[in-house]
Amino acid sequence: MRLTFLIAALFALPLRADPDPTDWTAVLEDARGQTVYWHAWGGATATNDFIRWVAQQVDDRFGVRLTHVKLADTADAVSRVIAEKNAGKTDGGAVDLIWINGANFAAMKENGLLYGPWAEDLPNRRYVDITDRATTHDFTVPTEGYESPWAKAQVVFYHDTARLPAPPVSMPALLNWARQTPGRFTYPQPPDFLGTTFLKQALYELTPDPAALQSAAGENYDTATAPLWAFLDDLTPHLWRQGRAYPQTGPRQLQLMADGEIDLAISFSPGEASTAIASGQLPDTVRTFVLERGTIGNASFVAIPFNASAKAGAMVVADFLLSPMAQAHAQDPVVLGYGTVLALDKLPAPDRARFTALELGIATLPPEALGPTLPEPHPSWTTRIEQDWARRFGG
Repeated sequence: MRLTFLIAALFALPLRADPDPTDWTAVLEDARGQTVYWHAWGGATATNDFIRWVAQQVDDRFGVRLTHVKLADTADAVSRVIAEKNAGKTDGGAVDLIWINGANFAAMKENGLLYGPWAEDLPNRRYVDITDRATTHDFTVPTEGYESPWAKAQVVFYHDTARLPAPPVSMPALLNWARQTPGRFTYPQPPDFLGTTFLKQALYELTPDPAALQSAAGENYDTATAPLWAFLDDLTPHLWRQGRAYPQTGPRQLQLMADGEIDLAISFSPGEASTAIASGQLPDTVRTFVLERGTIGNASFVAIPFNASAKAGAMVVADFLLSPMAQAHAQDPVVLGYGTVLALDKLPAPDRARFTALELGIATLPPEALGPTLPEPHPSWTTRIEQDWARRFGG
C-alpha cells in the first residue's frame, strides 16, 4: 500500500520543462546552480587547461559548475547515453554535454539520442559564420540545431626546418621522401581521430573521384579506396619502427617530433606548432605547411544528449564557448591556437580588436596561406576505412 502511494505521489509531481533557448533570461535562471558534466577529449594539456578556464568563467559569470569528464574516445560517452536509453533512463542522464563530431554525431542524431534543436537560438549564435558550411554541416550531415560549433580546424603538417628544410607537399612526394629517409615519419594509430584524418587526407588526393566522398560509401568503395591501400602498402615499411608500431595519439606524435625521432607530423590545428613552441615542447625551428591540393577542414561541436540532467547549464556553456572572449582566448597560440567559428565582420569593434591584437605565433600560417579547405567525407567513409586499416595494418 505504501509503495503504491509513493509511486502515485511521484507521478503527481510536475515534470520539469525543458529550457527554451529563445527565453534566455529563463535559461540563465534555470542554469544557476547546475553542474554540467562535459564529456570531452582529455588527451592534451592545453585542451584540459582551456576547459578548466571555461569552467572558471561560467562559474564566476553564471553560477554554473562545469566538470570535465576526460575521454580517450568520444564513443565512450555515446555508449553511455545508449546504455541509459536502453535502460529507460529518459531523464537525469550522466552526460550533459559532449564534444562531438563526425560519425558519432551522425549516429546519435539518427537514433534520437540528442536533445534539440536548440543551438541556433543561442544568443551568441548571431556571430557565427554560417556562410562556412563547416559550421552548419558535420561531415556532410546538417546539424539542424542539434549541436553548436565552437572551434575551427584544418589539417596542416609541421616540420623541423633544421632537419627538413623543404618538406613534401603531396602524398606521392611524401612517399618518395619516406623511401629516401626511412623511419622519419609516422601518424597516430587509427581510430585515433588524427590518424584517421591522415587516411582521409591521403584518400582525397589519391582517389579517382574525390567528389564521391561527399556521399555515403557504397558499391564504389573498393574502387575509390584501392589507391589508398596501395599507397599505404608502399609507405608502411618506411615508417617509424617500420610501421610495426604507431603513436597512440597526437600528443604522443608531437613528443616523437620533440625527441627528434621523426621529422614531420600531421595536425588538425594550424596553431598547434606555435602553441607547442610557446610551451617549450617544440624547438623554434619548427614551421607549418600544407599540401598543395588542399587539406581537410572541419569544426568541433558540442551537443546535448536527449536525457541530460543539466540542459540549461549545458546551453550556457555552449553559448559562452561562442562568445568573442572565449573564441579569441582559444585562438591565442599560447592557449590553444584553434581557429574561430565567428565571422569577424559581425562583431562589434572592441570584440574584433581581441582577434586583430593576437600574435598568431612564429609557426602559424596566416589564413590566406592555408590553401583550399576540403570538406570532410561522409561519415560512412570514416567507419569503413578505419575497419579496413585495422584489418590490413593494425596487427
